[in-house]
Amino acid sequence: MGCGLYLVVPCYNEEEVLPETTKRLNDKMERMCREGLIDDGRSKVLYVNDGSKDRTWELIQQIHRENPRFTGISLAHNMGHQNALLAGLMTAKDYADAVISMDADLQDDVEVLDEMIKKYMDGNDIVYGVRSSRKKDTFFKRFSAESFYRVMSAMGVKTVFNHADYRLTSKRVLESLKDFREVNLFLRGIFPLIGYTSDVVLYERNERFAGESKYPFKKMLAFAWDGITSFTVKPLKAISVIGILISFISLLFLLHFLLTKLLGYTVQGWTSVICSIWLVGGLQLFCLGIIGEYIGKIYGEVKQRPRYIIEENLLDAAEQEI
Repeated sequence: MGCGLYLVVPCYNEEEVLPETTKRLNDKMERMCREGLIDDGRSKVLYVNDGSKDRTWELIQQIHRENPRFTGISLAHNMGHQNALLAGLMTAKDYADAVISMDADLQDDVEVLDEMIKKYMDGNDIVYGVRSSRKKDTFFKRFSAESFYRVMSAMGVKTVFNHADYRLTSKRVLESLKDFREVNLFLRGIFPLIGYTSDVVLYERNERFAGESKYPFKKMLAFAWDGITSFTVKPLKAISVIGILISFISLLFLLHFLLTKLLGYTVQGWTSVICSIWLVGGLQLFCLGIIGEYIGKIYGEVKQRPRYIIEENLLDAAEQEI
């Protein structure tokens, strides 16, 4: 008998792509059921409506009525991709042996789901979907994405290179994830911390089927910064290094000016003095900004507000008793 599999798919304003996503996922689930990879009675697709402003939730409800293989939960308001994904994972873990998270835009190749399940059956608790190449990306997109992973690695944050949120996780991994109580979520960094046996599946990322990307450059930059400040204090250590370095350089200049004074030379260079003041002032503000980011995160964590609130749940009583 195959495993009970849940596909968790966060959705935010996905009405354009949802019908095609449903069709492809249904076809794939049927094939996996016929091949004995998954148990038809215990396998579902769980859509997570992250406070969409279009007809996404109405479509999810309609799809659920037409095909019980599809179900969904709706968050009370938009909580962001990571929180919506967490809500789906924490809901699915009570019913599934394994959960695969993926995006709704069909960029994640559904044809590698079989390989993920097989690697899970071979004893892997986490199977990461990793892009085989970035040839389809623009130069800027490729450069910025790869730079992100390299910077994260340099900062000491353990991530899987070229992996986003397309992954399989076993039930016991999700039980461990439940103990991570942080409000500032960066799931790509949390799963490697959990441990357990893992493997990767390579796939070619497709073009978005319809709609617009929910991660423009500004959001991607903010996401990267959240990942760094959530997992490492190296930026704070860098501030100390910068302070020591500036103090050392200032000492050298002080010795230089004292020497020129003793030798009777007139000290010239008001421009250099003003530039130095502006430079040091700018560095101070920058460093204060970094410290402020960390203080802000501490403020968010100590309030312990819920990371998501589920307003509606289409899982019926029979499913919740499984």
